[in-house]
Amino acid sequence: MDGLPRRKVLPPQGAARPGRPVRARELGLPFDGAPGPFNALTDVPGVEVGLVTLVSGGGPLRTGEGPVRTGVTAILPRGRAGVADPCAAGVHVLNGNGEMTGTAWIRESGALASPILLTSTHAVGPCHQGVVDWLNDRTSASHDGWFLPVVAETYDGYLNDVDGRHVTPATAFQALDAARPGPFPLGSVGGGTGMCCYGFKGGTGTASRRTRVAGASFTLAVLVQANFGSRRELTVAGVPVGRVLTAPDPLAHQPVLPAGAGSVIVVVATDAPLLPAQCAALARRVPLGLARTGTTGSHFSGDLFLAFSTANAGSLHSRPPRPTDRPELDRLDFVPLGHIDPLYDAVVQCVEEAVVDALVCNTSMTGRDDHHVPALPHARLLDALAALPPDR
Repeated sequence: MDGLPRRKVLPPQGAARPGRPVRARELGLPFDGAPGPFNALTDVPGVEVGLVTLVSGGGPLRTGEGPVRTGVTAILPRGRAGVADPCAAGVHVLNGNGEMTGTAWIRESGALASPILLTSTHAVGPCHQGVVDWLNDRTSASHDGWFLPVVAETYDGYLNDVDGRHVTPATAFQALDAARPGPFPLGSVGGGTGMCCYGFKGGTGTASRRTRVAGASFTLAVLVQANFGSRRELTVAGVPVGRVLTAPDPLAHQPVLPAGAGSVIVVVATDAPLLPAQCAALARRVPLGLARTGTTGSHFSGDLFLAFSTANAGSLHSRPPRPTDRPELDRLDFVPLGHIDPLYDAVVQCVEEAVVDALVCNTSMTGRDDHHVPALPHARLLDALAALPPDR
């Protein structure tokens, strides 16, 4: 904090709607910037999100039987109708102990030409096959018969039967079919079902920002699959609350991984027109938002980020030319290089809020071998924010 005043906790911003957990803003937690109507990735026009959550069984681990605490999150960058239309895209890796398929071609071409799936570490293969099956079955986009799907993972083996093959190609198919615009649930849902974050129950978080760039209005949003950080690191609204939330939960088992180990996947979307290199620059700002929540980046964490722009529809061609194609130049609109800073601001703000929402919008979970991960306690969090001095 370096002597600077921390952001003041605001009065609660209204109660949660029936059937939906309270979000961080509704607790009065302060965040910079103005969110879109859903404060979600789907505030970017055309983006659709689908979730499949798999929870069953309890007690001792029996590989192939359970307990099951896992799932799949599917993102359609241009929705179902635009699945054949590539987006300008870029990627960044903070720490490489993880997997995000399809990124070699994104780096090479600057184009994202497939849905994005987030899931468990050992479910990457079935999800990859599921995307191929879905594209062949549900769309008219042949891509000349080949696909390079983007499937990213974080590890849920502390709570889940990670080797049990409970996620199948059909699960990925179902998540893609479920993709819709509008609000979607957060916390222990989809690919985030079995995840832990800062020693508490983690999972799926999201946030959006409305911003003006070069005289025009745009939306930028993120979706986070949060499975990283040690409890002592947790920082909320600039306050190191993890230091006073370190009392052990009586039900919790000692994790087998080092403190701070885990992974985080962040997907950034915007309707601002960007070049692929500008998308990569957005992805490089993701760690700044993560750092606001306390992490320093663990050696045993896979921290992988992808950013895409939904602008320039129909203008980015990455397929091989056909004999019938007319030779012509592609043309892309893009934000002037010197005007991109408001989008950088939005990335950092959204990532910070999305991680906190993944914690706040959650409940405790008990999984394999009765491993238990507590939810972030709202009342203790607010007490800690009020009690800790700004100089730590």
